[in-house]
Parts: sequence; structure tokens; C-alpha cells
Amino acid sequence: MEIEFIETKENKLLDRTEIKFKATHTGEATASRDAIREKIASLARSTKEKVILDSMNSKFGLGETIGYAKIYRTIEAAKKHERKHVLIRNKLIEGDKKTAAPAAPKPAPATPPTETSAALPAETKK
Repeated sequence: MEIEFIETKENKLLDRTEIKFKATHTGEATASRDAIREKIASLARSTKEKVILDSMNSKFGLGETIGYAKIYRTIEAAKKHERKHVLIRNKLIEGDKKTAAPAAPKPAPATPPTETSAALPAETKK
């Protein structure tokens, strides 16, 4: 897998570098988020924990992925500015574990009509 930076922009206000990249993986499966984060970190001379992958888009049969990543100067800056679900996706914080609620007991099935109720004569007109 090879990664090429398409566009690099310095954002001093948010203390990060924003990168649009293209990952080429011809003949291979689409790379995992962790593998791409490691590769971007090594190319940008940073650590994997400071790299936040925001989006990755692959097209079937093309063998390349276009994405958007942010490299923060500190992990604290990343935790301060990023949305919670993005931090969970990039494994910087733990997500809320949803516990399954106990299933409600099923109501008893309705009893089918008996033969006596079906055999009652219909009302006659007077």
C-alpha cells in the first residue's frame, strides 16, 4: 500500500495539519483504518495517536482510497476539538458499552374460538 498526500493545509487555530490523501492498494483488500493511520503517521513524522482519520472512500474495483485525515500536535488537542464518535472510531476513547436489556416476557397466545361459540345461531330478524 502506498499513500500520497494530495493536499496539505496547516490549521494553526485548531493546532493541526489537515491532509487529503490517496492510498493505492492495487490487488489488495482495502487497508484498515489502523494501517492507514500508521502509514500517515510515519510519512508525517508523527505518532499514530495524533492522527485522526475523518473519512475514507473506496470505489469497487479501482484499488484506491481517497480520504481526509487530521494530524494534531498533541493528543489533548485532538480530544478537545474532535467529535466523540470520531474519537471512538479512531480508538482514542472508549465507547459506551450498551448492555442488552432483559427481554420482556411474551404474552400468552390468544385462545382460538371454540366449537360452541362458532355453532351459536345467528340472530333472526323479527
